[in-house]
Amino acid sequence: MERIKLFLQGMELDNRTAALWTGAACAVGTFVMLVRKISIHQKTKKKIQRARNRRTESLQRAEQAVLQYKETHPMTNSALILTLSLSELTKQLQEGLLSPEDVYYSYMEKTLDVNKKLNCCTGILLESFDQLKTVASNKKGLLYGVPVSIKENIAYKNHDSSCGVVVYLDQPAQTDSVIVEVLKRQGAIPFVKTNLPQGLLNYDCGNHIYGQTVNPHNLQKTPGGSSGGEGALIGGGGSLLGIGSDIGGSIRIPASFCGISGFKPTAGRLSSQGISPIYRGQKSVLSTSGPMAKDVDSLVLCMQALLCDHMFSLDPTVPPIPFNTQIYQSSKPLRIGYLENDGYTYPSPSMVRGIREVKALLEQAGHTLVPYTPLKLDHILPELIVKAILADGGTTLLKKLEGGPLHPCLGVQVLPYYFPKWLKKTISFILKPLSPRISAVFNAICGVGSVADLWKQHADVEDYIQETVAEWRRCNIDVLLCPVIGPAFNFLYCGKLTSAVSYTMLYNLLNFPAGVVPVSTVTAEDEEELKHSKGIYQDQWEKFFKQAVTGGEGLPVAVQCVALPWQDELCLRFMKEVEELVKQSRK
Repeated sequence: MERIKLFLQGMELDNRTAALWTGAACAVGTFVMLVRKISIHQKTKKKIQRARNRRTESLQRAEQAVLQYKETHPMTNSALILTLSLSELTKQLQEGLLSPEDVYYSYMEKTLDVNKKLNCCTGILLESFDQLKTVASNKKGLLYGVPVSIKENIAYKNHDSSCGVVVYLDQPAQTDSVIVEVLKRQGAIPFVKTNLPQGLLNYDCGNHIYGQTVNPHNLQKTPGGSSGGEGALIGGGGSLLGIGSDIGGSIRIPASFCGISGFKPTAGRLSSQGISPIYRGQKSVLSTSGPMAKDVDSLVLCMQALLCDHMFSLDPTVPPIPFNTQIYQSSKPLRIGYLENDGYTYPSPSMVRGIREVKALLEQAGHTLVPYTPLKLDHILPELIVKAILADGGTTLLKKLEGGPLHPCLGVQVLPYYFPKWLKKTISFILKPLSPRISAVFNAICGVGSVADLWKQHADVEDYIQETVAEWRRCNIDVLLCPVIGPAFNFLYCGKLTSAVSYTMLYNLLNFPAGVVPVSTVTAEDEEELKHSKGIYQDQWEKFFKQAVTGGEGLPVAVQCVALPWQDELCLRFMKEVEELVKQSRK
């Protein structure tokens, strides 16, 4: 405005006239800014509405197709098909006892029904109807005729991978992701995309484009995230096999919350081409895609199908290591490290009970159990994990969130990212004597500062990985049994409790393969014990955690199985062992 005033004065207008012109210019400027904001808001609304319309249309067309198929095929036994495990289903498909059409339409109908209750789908892949015709005439592939669900951020040609943010809408993928291409080559039929949280970096499952997904076991609970749509759909019976992605527990937490199995492979074992992160370039805490299913054998079959020459050819950056069936089928007794509490996030009673019960079963089966404690978590979580994810102080993430309102599940989490650095530092200083954990995180979200600091941080990550491997060697353990957070949270707590990912995100930092197996359900005794739980730090996070898991009776309880890098088959073998022992104990 000072420049406008000088300009007007330079035109030799008197002060009063200049003041009037200046005021008018201010009013015009304010009006222009207001019009621009309104315009952006209108464009955002239209983008969101187009996305919702595309979803509605795809669901309606799929529903019509299902009705037509049922009219012409009244003898299809959908109820029986939906009870089959993946291994049973693929066997019957290969032998011709079931047709791909019957299987496809049975699962399509179930998916549409589940979505009405849980809001877990972002759209039906209508191209799958055409693919079905091709598959039906060509009995090839380990997943021949199997309908597969995929997380929304996995590229499928001509469909958005929005990551739940408005800025990525109306940018349909030009090609399929490598994972989708390989699934199709193996005879699978990707048929639906599933919901995720706004911006991915959250373990709830809601955004302003597609809404909030809910838990299949309790509609008042979250299904977890970020692969929450997958967890809900599979947990609700609408899909037999799905593909999620995991940067901090995004496969394992929904698996835990929804009572299914999920596997995070070693990063680099599967292709990441065509799988969208919210932003690229972060290299310390690694993301990877992985399978989610009702049982471990299904995860294994999916890994066997994906680890093939076709994937190695499409993406030469993936090491050409096929699935090692010999390791998976081994029955050699294991030395198993275990922990009930990582010392950072105080576990719920059901988490502890799950570990104790599985430990007893493993010892009865002849395995050796060794106590294990993760190294320096109170330092590692803020300094190596938070500082890696938010090395730029959260600037890039906030930029991706522009153009749309913050979803409630994310708001509390990202609000401090908007604070100036001096304010974050001040809050960290004030909180240090009161709540050391929260103070350390406020300091960490300031970012790394300089390139030299970033390099040091990378070096510290490398050192920590080596220290952890050395500790495994010292303990002489093959695998690790540890908790995974649960039971499913009440809404709006995931954004308040970023600390709770300590049980899962550690293995993204270490790049250790890890998977989750359901083993129990929350009991009334667990709920009663929770009331008297005091925690370790007795800070606000522990109060929130207690509130988050309250009311979980009957919800699934899971454990987590971990192995060293590239020992994915050993991790899956351990998961299978746990699953089988739990099944036998129930009998």
